[in-house]
Order: sequence, then structure tokens, then C-alpha cells
Amino acid sequence: MHVGIMSGHFKRPSLEESLDAILAQDIKHLQFNMSSAHLQGPIEQEIESAGPHIREQIRKRDMVIAALGGPVNMVHVDPEKRQQAIDRMATLIAACEHVGTSVIATCTGSRDPESMWRNHPDNASESTWRVLCSTLEQVLPLAEAADVIIAFEPEFNNVACDAKKSLRLINDMGSPNLKVVMDAANIFGENDLSRMTEVLDEAFELLGEHVAVAHGKDLDHGGDAGHLAAGTGKLDYDHYVKLLCGLPFEVSVILHGLAEDQVPGAAAMLRRYATKHQS
Repeated sequence: MHVGIMSGHFKRPSLEESLDAILAQDIKHLQFNMSSAHLQGPIEQEIESAGPHIREQIRKRDMVIAALGGPVNMVHVDPEKRQQAIDRMATLIAACEHVGTSVIATCTGSRDPESMWRNHPDNASESTWRVLCSTLEQVLPLAEAADVIIAFEPEFNNVACDAKKSLRLINDMGSPNLKVVMDAANIFGENDLSRMTEVLDEAFELLGEHVAVAHGKDLDHGGDAGHLAAGTGKLDYDHYVKLLCGLPFEVSVILHGLAEDQVPGAAAMLRRYATKHQS
């Protein structure tokens, strides 16, 4: 297990300064936010020329881009905005080779017209499910051709709201390039915290083999939990890290939803439990 972080949490005037600030925390694994590259124009116009510089700066620090950040709303109620999401995914898929990664971390989205992070009754409908599948049917062939993994996050407020729905999506799409971002803080329903071990165990039983990358944040209630720094809420990190360490492959755990001054404590907590369960 590797401790990582979203690069956008270290906002600096240059890519080099951001990477150095992250490296000062002894963190080498990144979910890379394109904003960290300070591109002067649209990604599709700039990435070919900027890519070598990004890769070189990552390489010289012995860092790893575990995933490229790419949240989009795959089920937006507006077809034009949904097409924009598909186009953005296509752009990010093409960018992966340039920045040196093969994973895009994204989400399935929500039918809420204002926020892809807000729950909506139509998220549970079969018609919305068909919309989601239709979007992925356009995205996954591009990912497969580029050997890129599309990793969506099971999230209470999204269409793929839990482990069972997420496994259904993987099975329905039938693509080896569709995997998940495991974020334990996002899979608990409103009344699930009392069943924490059971919910975590089920998630890893159903989705463990499909994990491409993991996230590390915390929660203080089920449902729309918001963001707390890892280790400051109610998530059983001892058990979560045990399950992550039990996977038959190495996984990067990407911290997010925290302030810079909270990074040392969250990273130390993850390392402490990783040492316990990897020994």
C-alpha cells in the first residue's frame, strides 16, 4: 500500500513547487489534477507539448501518477452537457500517455441538474442506468484502444451508489478497462455506520479485484457525509487499511478532503496501520 494525495491540494505557482511540497511530506504517489500543470490553454491543445515536462518532473522526484483526476457527470440530465462529459473523458484518455499514467479516476454522476455530488431520486431508476451504460459504451472503446483504465467511485449520492450497484455496472459493461476507486467514506448509507465492518467487508468482497486506486478521507455520518480528513472521523481506518493491505496487489491510497496542515497526521495514520497489517 502506498500513501498518496491529490496534487491539487498543494497549490503553488508552478508544477515544480507543488511537487516539491508534496515530496516534503514523503508522499510520492499522486492523483494528478491537471490544474497543477498550469497549462496555458485547453488540455487537448497543450498536453502534447506540456506532457514531457510533466513526466520529467515526476520522474526526477521518483514520483508516480497513480491516476489522472477526471470527475465528470456521466448521467447529466442535459444531453449537451453529457456529451461534454464524454468529450472530456476522451481528452483525458488521450492525455494519459503524455503524463505517464494508465488510470483515470472519475465517477458515475447524478441526475441532480445543479450538482453531480448531490443525490436525486432518479439516480435509482432503470432509465438513468441505461443513460449511464450508454455513456460508458462511448467512453470504454476509447479507453480500451489506449489501454487506459476508467475507475469510477462507488458513492452514495451517485448512480453507482454502493458496492452491489458498482459490481452490476462492471458486469453489465463487460470491459476489463472498467474498475473502481475504493473510497470507504462514500459507501455508507444513512443508517449504515452501525454496520461498518459488514459494509466494508462486503465492498471488498464484491469489488476488491476491481480496485484500481483507493481514496482516503473520513466521515461523521452516513449518507451525504461530506469531507473530513482521514483519521478525524468515524471510519474504522484500522479495518479499512487491513482490507487494502489484503489485496493481492499494491494500491495507492489518495488522501483528499483535507487541509495542508492535516496531511502529516493523515499520512502518519495510514502508514501506521499499513505497517501493522503488512508485517
